[in-house]
This record gives sequence, structure tokens and C-alpha cells, in this order.
Amino acid sequence: MSLPLVSTRLRPAQPQDVPAILELIHDLAAYEREPDAVKNTVPVLTGQLFGEHPAIFAHVVEEEGTVMGFALWFLNYSTWEGTHGIYLEDLYVRPEARGRGYGKALLQELARIAVDRGYARVEWSVLKWNEPSIGFYRSLGAAAMEEWDTFRLTGPSLAAFGAAE
Repeated sequence: MSLPLVSTRLRPAQPQDVPAILELIHDLAAYEREPDAVKNTVPVLTGQLFGEHPAIFAHVVEEEGTVMGFALWFLNYSTWEGTHGIYLEDLYVRPEARGRGYGKALLQELARIAVDRGYARVEWSVLKWNEPSIGFYRSLGAAAMEEWDTFRLTGPSLAAFGAAE
């Protein structure tokens, strides 16, 4: 996938990108109708991405020195396949930069990493009401896993269950 002719680069994130990534995370939360849900901070995200043993990774698309989009991901594992996969936690492109192929380029980079490393898949979740994203993902050949639902323990339920004996 080639990016537009403006000065554009797709690359692994660097520590100096963290403030822009966090800004985009806030924008994504607002888009997903949870503008006050982000608790992450620049120091926390920097440590998690670039600390001694990072377990999350990020790629960015920058246009003329400005981060226009990002993909934040981590490894998962398939017991059936016997190999890792990539779980895409967040993919976001600034609204003014959409339609330039940045989201596709970020996903394609993750697909390349998966193929190069022998991983079995790249997967992610999407909100059921997010029709623009669902259409975009389907256009890439991605398929919804209709037979699966996502479950989550969080907040008081997580605390209570984790403390139970």
C-alpha cells in the first residue's frame, strides 16, 4: 500500500509520539461515546510502550511531522493454531486525514508483521453501531466472528471476583 505523496511515513511509534497517541486515544474515546473514560497518561503509556519489557506496541502514520493515526496492538495466542496472533486494541485516524489510506496502511503493516513472524491472525473488536468501520473492515476481507461474544470483568465485579475465596 503506498501512502499519499505528501511527506508521509508509517513507522513504529517512538517515545516522542506518546503525547500525540494519547491525544488520539482521547479522540477515539469521544468518537466511541465515552469521552471521560480514558485514565491513561503520557508517563504510563510511555512506560508500557517503551519500558524494559513492553507488552504493547504501536505504529503511527505521520504526515509532514504530525501523527495522523495510530494502531496499538499486543500479542495473543491461539492454543489451536499453536502460535501467536496480533490483537489490535485501537486503530484511529484523525477525521481530517480519513480517506487517504492511513487506516488501511496501518492494518496492512500489522498483517505484514503477522505473516513475517508466522502468526495465525490479526483480530480486533468493533462496536456494533460503528457501521463506517465495519464496512471498512469488510472491504479489506475481514470477517465478523458472529458466533462469538466478548465478555469482560472490570470495576467492582473484577474486584469482588478477584477477592473471592
